[in-house]
Amino acid sequence: MKYIMIFTKNNILRFIFLFCFAITQSQTFKNDSLRGSFTYLLKSKPNNLYPDFTYEELFALQISNDRSFFISEKLLKLDSIYKTEFQKAFNSGSNHIDFRGKSLPKTNSRFIIIQENDIVQFYDKIGTSLLSYTNPKINNWKLINETKIINSLVCKKAELNFKGRNWTAWYSTEIPFPYGPNKFGGLPGLIVKIADKKGDYDFELVKVTPSSAMKGKVITIDKSHYENSKLVTKRELLEAKEKDEANIINSLESMGTVVTPEQREILRQRQKKNESDKKGYNPIELEE
Repeated sequence: MKYIMIFTKNNILRFIFLFCFAITQSQTFKNDSLRGSFTYLLKSKPNNLYPDFTYEELFALQISNDRSFFISEKLLKLDSIYKTEFQKAFNSGSNHIDFRGKSLPKTNSRFIIIQENDIVQFYDKIGTSLLSYTNPKINNWKLINETKIINSLVCKKAELNFKGRNWTAWYSTEIPFPYGPNKFGGLPGLIVKIADKKGDYDFELVKVTPSSAMKGKVITIDKSHYENSKLVTKRELLEAKEKDEANIINSLESMGTVVTPEQREILRQRQKKNESDKKGYNPIELEE
């Protein structure tokens, strides 16, 4: 697909970039000082039609003074590429931003999850709309008197039934953050590993950023992923996503993207495959 953005007036690009940059800088809250930065590897079996297929993706967990942010590392990289290209266009005075020839990360995990106080909030961009829904903080863990070493960390065991799956977690009080991957948190230490008992979903901590490397840094996740969202129910968000996927061609054209006949056919074939794959869809949450 052709990734190119053209602005008819050069000063429009300059104004937009300056405005967005100023807003981003002015909205850095003191409570968003970076206190912890961790990387998790997700291994999952997202579709029962392909039981031998395991999907893997890295996710970042960034922790500030009083909240955590969970986001795909591919999405972070994509944001970085966009920012770099906009900056180049701005510096050169160009009214063209052309992503052809760029290696753009591909991910279906375009959501972000923020845990704050007693609320877990899930955000996802559907078309041009940013939607979100909330869950209460998980507080029904069963603590087990069992320990083991995982990635050089002494971990304690906990169990949980959440959204139709039974989970086993290993957390470490050596890292005293009450957070973990995805929506998981509420334990007296960082979750190092958590997997459901069917073996369909497994998150494991694979990287810890040293505290010395975080000195003076703040959360840098693009606020467009979570600010000014429309609060809906989970069902409403999923329905909006299905509708957007079913009308992907119209959505692209409404945003000014030129879809060639060849691309149109590719998108139609992808939609047909997606419809077929729905029969075996194996989501992380089996219940609402």
